[in-house]
Amino acid sequence: MKKARILVTRRWPQVVESVLAERFDAEFNVSDRPMDQAALADALARYDAVLPTVSDRLPAALFEQDALSVRIIGNYGVGYNHIDIAAASARGIAVTNTPGVLTDCTADLAMTLLLQVARRAGEGERELRAGGWTGWRPTHMIGTKVTGKTLGIIGFGRIGKAMARRCHFGFDMDVVFHNRSRVDPAEAARHGARQLYTVEEVLAASDFVSLHCPGGGENVGLIDARRLQAMKPSAFLINTARGDVVDEAALVRALADGRIAGAGLDVYAAEPQVPEALRQMENVVLLPHLGSATAETRTAMGMKVVDNITAFFEGRDPPDRVA
Repeated sequence: MKKARILVTRRWPQVVESVLAERFDAEFNVSDRPMDQAALADALARYDAVLPTVSDRLPAALFEQDALSVRIIGNYGVGYNHIDIAAASARGIAVTNTPGVLTDCTADLAMTLLLQVARRAGEGERELRAGGWTGWRPTHMIGTKVTGKTLGIIGFGRIGKAMARRCHFGFDMDVVFHNRSRVDPAEAARHGARQLYTVEEVLAASDFVSLHCPGGGENVGLIDARRLQAMKPSAFLINTARGDVVDEAALVRALADGRIAGAGLDVYAAEPQVPEALRQMENVVLLPHLGSATAETRTAMGMKVVDNITAFFEGRDPPDRVA
């Protein structure tokens, strides 16, 4: 039987690429440079499957061309707001993602950002490396205590629940959350958390706010100027969800005006571009989208894609189909 032709848009862990090369007629982006819109349009017209990442934008226009060969898009990642799902579905193209396998590592990174920004770890390391540290003193680089504070979570899915457990059982934090749907109180309590009715209630109650909701759609700009104003002036915003969930211009203004104390960010609205104003702020910890960046997780994500497209081309329903 003729093997399906697939294109992998960026370099993946070697073990995953080896499996793909064995099972399919696979082509890899050996330069590992981002593909532009023309190259992605060409891929949709030439391959049976395209395997993109969060850095590959697949808007409706790419699915409107006359000749499309692609039958499935095996997304490498749990979020898929960079793909126009409605446009893909209208052309009969399946879309899959990789849920579940990156939960713990993303929650670990959210915890890392929270601790770093609270204890001014980024500032401290920069000072030390620059040779500016003059020794211990009682008033040097005073941060914020984490243990016993209140964490607010926006989005109580797998990662939100994992973050709640880390903060409540690890740091004795009071955890409140907002979720679009009601969560059974017993289930919430199992993760050391309780649900509040509105986003604003969570923001007003929290010393740290951690975002774990999907990007795109109604969540674009969810944390805007009005909601940043609802936070405590002493509070910190943590985002490991999607960059478009936060109005970055409003966040810059809130930080510059002291309306919130700081932020820890792993995702940005126009990656890899990061606003210069954020890069110049000492009370902001910035990471280059490392949420799932462990060897174990990135391999597991790749194997999820393998399982999805293998099922599809064998005539079975992909286990992680979103469209």
